[in-house]
Amino acid sequence: MKTAGTVVSARPPIPVERTAAMRKPKAPQANRARIIQAAIDEFAARGFKGAAMDAIAGRTHTTRALINYYFGSKEKLYIAVLERVYAEIREAEGELDLDHLAPVDAMRRIVEFTFNYYLKHEGFVRLVVAENQAQGRHLRKSKAMRPLTRPIIERIARVTARGQAEGRFRPAIDAVEIHKAIAALGMFNMTNQYTFGAIFQRDMGTKGDVARRRDIVAEMILRYLEGE
Repeated sequence: MKTAGTVVSARPPIPVERTAAMRKPKAPQANRARIIQAAIDEFAARGFKGAAMDAIAGRTHTTRALINYYFGSKEKLYIAVLERVYAEIREAEGELDLDHLAPVDAMRRIVEFTFNYYLKHEGFVRLVVAENQAQGRHLRKSKAMRPLTRPIIERIARVTARGQAEGRFRPAIDAVEIHKAIAALGMFNMTNQYTFGAIFQRDMGTKGDVARRRDIVAEMILRYLEGE
């Protein structure tokens, strides 16, 4: 019962971010997907340290609290981003129809696909570079990463085994080393486009004679496989 002169203090309003975290969000899968896509853009542009959770929240018209509700922390969101972009390239590789191609043609398709993928997905390239600068410490915390990369190694191994059976490819081929060489030669075109271009006055990245650069990479890989 209120008495004369009693001062009733108003309960302070609950912060918006707290209420957002307390409510069970609707459409969680769609929300997670939107947050990850926005986070891909932010982390690719600014790296892990430079990326801002507020910026990601702004891109998705949500809150930091809701992002933490889904992912737990900035680092866990970043790991989810790495898993997503690696899953995307592996899914795209899975669409390659290689079993009906001759081994040389199948390997050429893998090389050309990889080169083209880097051209079209500079955000992926930037994330790979940023994680290498971080010495891979975030990626190593992912339990999904190794299973994600297994299919491309198995795919290369099958193609090289067919080439060896036909007498086209050299013996003792390491599929991981071939994958590394394809990735290195294709990614250099993007990662070093500005420094190499400035030094040698050559167009790099998506500029200049892209088809010729892609063909050179494919020929280098095939010449090695064929033992020439």
